[in-house]
Amino acid sequence: MGRPVILGNGALTVGLNERGMVHDFYYPYVGLENLTTSRSLHHRIGVSTGDDAFSWVDEGDWTVRVGLESDALVSDVLLKSDLQKLTLHCNDFVDPEYNVFCRRIRIKNEADSERQVRLFLHQVFEISRAGRADTALYVPDGPYILDYKGRCSLLIYSRSGEGTPFDQYCVGNYGIEGKEGSWKDAEDSVLSGNAVEHGGVDSVMSSVLSLAPGAEGVVEYWVVAADSQYSAEKIHNHLQTNGLESRLEKTRNWWKTWLHTAHPTLKTMSSKEQAAVKTALMFIKAHTDRRGGVIASCDSSIYNYGRDYYSYVWPRDGAYAMWPLIRLGYTEEPRKFFEFCRDIMHPDGYMMHKYQPDKAIGSTWHPLVHGKRSELAIQEDETAIIVHLLSEYYEQTSDKEFVLNLYTTMIQPMASFMTEFIDEETSLPHASYDLWEEKFLTSSYTTALVHRALVSAAQLAEQFSYPDDADKWQRAADSIAENLAVFIDPERKYLRKGFLLTDEGLQFDNILDVSSAYGGMMYATKAIGAANIRATFDGVEKELLSQSPVGGSPRYEFDRYFAADPAYKGNPWFVTTLWLAQYYTRTNRPDEARQLVDWVLSHALDSGALSEQINPTTGEPLSVLPLVWSHAEVINTLLDLQTE
Repeated sequence: MGRPVILGNGALTVGLNERGMVHDFYYPYVGLENLTTSRSLHHRIGVSTGDDAFSWVDEGDWTVRVGLESDALVSDVLLKSDLQKLTLHCNDFVDPEYNVFCRRIRIKNEADSERQVRLFLHQVFEISRAGRADTALYVPDGPYILDYKGRCSLLIYSRSGEGTPFDQYCVGNYGIEGKEGSWKDAEDSVLSGNAVEHGGVDSVMSSVLSLAPGAEGVVEYWVVAADSQYSAEKIHNHLQTNGLESRLEKTRNWWKTWLHTAHPTLKTMSSKEQAAVKTALMFIKAHTDRRGGVIASCDSSIYNYGRDYYSYVWPRDGAYAMWPLIRLGYTEEPRKFFEFCRDIMHPDGYMMHKYQPDKAIGSTWHPLVHGKRSELAIQEDETAIIVHLLSEYYEQTSDKEFVLNLYTTMIQPMASFMTEFIDEETSLPHASYDLWEEKFLTSSYTTALVHRALVSAAQLAEQFSYPDDADKWQRAADSIAENLAVFIDPERKYLRKGFLLTDEGLQFDNILDVSSAYGGMMYATKAIGAANIRATFDGVEKELLSQSPVGGSPRYEFDRYFAADPAYKGNPWFVTTLWLAQYYTRTNRPDEARQLVDWVLSHALDSGALSEQINPTTGEPLSVLPLVWSHAEVINTLLDLQTE
């Protein structure tokens, strides 16, 4: 289960599940406070007809297609029941101006007789973390249902297309005292009208439509998120006056305007490629908090299979998400991301494992001690990539004032840290966790990236008239370049994963990892040597690519994260498969690169969403869906193909 559609405006983010139902509802930060009971019950839609037949659209014979419009972050959800003789077409969106989730539902009567169709809209929020102390109540003067706790108020409302407010409602308890929720009250097609509950709460409202044979009617529904009831009412009153159709068109126009920045590049692509890039851009934007943080994935379903979410800001994931935006000419999102990184940076100049979008440090599984040694719980590549990406931003935009303002506050401390975080015995970066967050070592990927980041920092220092910094950082980069031969496995001739410096010497990790080849190609081609990079990618082709029935490439040999049965050499990842495509592009093999891009896009959902990885036998998505990084690499690969 994933989130085929993610809707958002940088403060309010809503995820729809594979049945088109609301399952995640984040506010006021993207990916931080999930106000639904996402581990259990999603919001539900029910229908009944004049013959008292009732059904939930996520059950029974209802077929569903969950899609996304091509030029706007607006859902295109189609629900159809032959038994009920009904079709529901939902357009869902988060308003770019107001913090409100909107759902416009067109209901078509497929029967050959006139019927009354009653639509039930259920919502279950959990504003307080423990599912206690929330209040939900019916407000007759709205009318609306208010769900609130402290400084968070959710105003919920529905009406028919003619502007008639919902005529039935029920507020109930959910998840406490053995109660299943007020949604059970809908199953007899009549709501009880219970007006208030507190504790764990949910609610249902319903509207009725009279539909002739083949006729359509509309129900509008919205949930306003605000810091108070009175703030929510202002938005509610505006929506009541103007309706959702006008807000839907404004939302479509807003997204078309935002996508227009990429238009000069997109117009030279095929229609299929344009669609893939626009979808990827919108998913990246939906995961970008308006205060700068970029969430890896807002799919909370991962918590059902692990100990935590992906709804954190990894500096690495955020940087890779911003990179294609920079290449396409976007500036606002990268600038805010860099400022976010400046604010979260440790005073000593490095990035921690991951962060919350409110700039607090995120959870970690990295210890502060290895053996008897105290160590930093970091992945040094997350520091290095910020410096390098900032130089890419400067090269693309020539935005000297912005980058110069970050020189002493971020570039200088980061580059100084990388210069000092080097072992005397090897003249290479000290061990930290690898980019996959699993192994503590000096990895070839991180070393290549640190080398490139120091070169980038030296170039910026030279341009900004800091010659001492430029000399120091360039000398550190040169020293790293002179000692990279240790990463060549003499038996397999591949770049090895890395090594760990111990009292007994170097302990080598000779696992073939796609990131080793990619890191060398992207960040240290001359230093590592084109022949060594080519040999490693040849190894990836031979040992990893298409070693399972479904195709694609895992991250590295014998990857067991979300291991399937049979496990093969690991699950295919879209990121690593696209890295191989980028290598093909750089080595004048565009047809093979496009084959891999086509393979990736063939495994996207109807909405265009891409997961982190897929089952090597069935091709079904695994882990989170969508993963922002997967979408970022789609854009990067297609941009690379354009430049060749």
